[in-house]
Amino acid sequence: MTRTLKIAATFVALVASTAFAQGPTSAPGAVQNGSTVSLEYTLKNEGGEVLDSNKGGNPLVFVHGQQQIIPGLERELAGMRPGEEKKVVVKPEDAYGDAVPGAQQEVPKDAIPKEGLKVGTTLTARSGSGEARPVVVKEIKDKTVVLDFNHPLAGHTLYFDVKVLGVQPPAPAPRPSQ
Repeated sequence: MTRTLKIAATFVALVASTAFAQGPTSAPGAVQNGSTVSLEYTLKNEGGEVLDSNKGGNPLVFVHGQQQIIPGLERELAGMRPGEEKKVVVKPEDAYGDAVPGAQQEVPKDAIPKEGLKVGTTLTARSGSGEARPVVVKEIKDKTVVLDFNHPLAGHTLYFDVKVLGVQPPAPAPRPSQ
C-alpha cells in the first residue's frame, strides 16, 4: 500500500512539474495573441447613436495582437470565447486619440467634388504615397474649403456591443531546424 502511494505521489509531482515548466497557456478556443477572430459588433457614440455595425453582414475578421483594430477593443476581447458577448467602452486614448486642433488644411474649393461641399461630409484624401485617410469638411469659404485631418472619431469615447463568432488558434511556431 505504501509503495502505491509513493508511485501516485511521484506521478502527481511529475505532472505538476511538467505543467509548470510549460508555463501559463490561454484556454483553448479563447481569443489570444495570434488567433484569428471573427467578430460581430455595433459601434455607438456617447449619445447612443449607431455609428457602424456589421450585424446581419459579414463578420469583422482580424488577427489578435497584430494591431489591426483599435487597442482598447483588442485588449477587452482577450480571453473571450465564441458565442460570448460583451459591452466595451473605449476612451479616446485607446481608440483614435484626442483631436489635434491644428490638423486642418485649406484647399481650393474646386479640388473638392460638388457633392462633398457640405460641412460635416467625410471625404477620402490620399497622401503622396497613396495612403487613404478620412478627412472631414470643417468649413466652406468663398474660394477654399477647410479640411480636418483628424480621424472622424478622434476625441470620442466609443461604445461597442461585441459578440465573438469564432476563434481559430494561432498557427504553431515553426520548429527550429536541427
